[in-house]
Amino acid sequence: MATTSPHHPITTQSFEERASKAKHPLSEYLLRLMTLKKSNLCLSADVNNAQQLLKLANVCGPSIVVLKTHYDLVSNWDYSPATGTAARLQALARKHGFLIFEDRKFGDIGNTVQLQYTEGTARIIEWAHITNVNMVPGKASVEALAEAARSWRERKRFEVKTEIGVGTPRPESLDSDMEDDDGLEDDIATPMPEEGYTNGDTHLGHTGRDARKASIVSITTVSQHFESVNSPRSYPSLSVPEEPALLPGIEEAPMERGLLILAQMSSKGHFMNAEYTDACVEAARENKDFVMGFVSQENLNRQPEDDFICTTPGCQLPPAGEDEDATVNGDGMGQQYNTPRKIVVQQGCDIVIVGRGIIKAEDPAKEARRYQAKAWEAYEQRVGGQ
Repeated sequence: MATTSPHHPITTQSFEERASKAKHPLSEYLLRLMTLKKSNLCLSADVNNAQQLLKLANVCGPSIVVLKTHYDLVSNWDYSPATGTAARLQALARKHGFLIFEDRKFGDIGNTVQLQYTEGTARIIEWAHITNVNMVPGKASVEALAEAARSWRERKRFEVKTEIGVGTPRPESLDSDMEDDDGLEDDIATPMPEEGYTNGDTHLGHTGRDARKASIVSITTVSQHFESVNSPRSYPSLSVPEEPALLPGIEEAPMERGLLILAQMSSKGHFMNAEYTDACVEAARENKDFVMGFVSQENLNRQPEDDFICTTPGCQLPPAGEDEDATVNGDGMGQQYNTPRKIVVQQGCDIVIVGRGIIKAEDPAKEARRYQAKAWEAYEQRVGGQ
């Protein structure tokens, strides 16, 4: 049976310490990013307009470590792999230092979720560092997504480098090409075509060496080889306007992809009971090379070797100036809210997910900074044992 375990030893360790021991490359990167930015905030950018999505990502980017998207909510999503919405989000992720989490909640048979993840118009695996799964169909959905990620990563390990050389042949090379083994020149006898017909700038029908020399303009050499890729972009030729440099202090995110299992929800009356949550934890342990952690309402690390990242939606602060621990009402549609302090300190979770509390603020960037500060303060309180 699922039990709340906010006092698991992992909750008293710093993100930096956990990063040094993390097995999943993307978890290790995220924990270091959290330490660098002093942030454990995820922005849930549930908007229906690409311009608004990109603006939120840009103005709130300095305060967040994860941007959660619903690409299918965006009516004007641009699917161009090089310059579209996803490409622009990737550029902003590099500039501000955050990971992209497509909140897809896959929930189907293995073959279907693999195709939904890797194919179709969005090709989610190409641009989203993290996605999630609803494990109602069973463990097979997690295993299928893990297999898809491994296959994709293997294909991305090498990229083809093409080298093209163009040069004008030397006179002596033309002479040697036109001589046979006896050192005699070959005449090229070509029937005269209709009057006025040309091949480039050279009239056909001429014979002899001069005609042959005039028809050869250059020599092009094409060679290809495979080159190892350690941490490339998903789109090597990303060409967004004024592409920003990488956030100082950290390298580009690794190529590996990560999964969060939807183990618990913040909505009232959900059907994710203890048995379901236990199955989620078991599936995570069996797929540690792909599963980074959970979307949950409590810390689900239970065994000593567990080190999963727990992310929690339904976070909201009272208005500025009010008691942080004041009761925060739900939205009237089943959503229940908790403060950063309750989520991080009492429930032992790592990352708070905030949506409307920031999006609907008069100044989203300023409100994002407020949430960042409060969530980080709660984390410091937790690891400090206060």
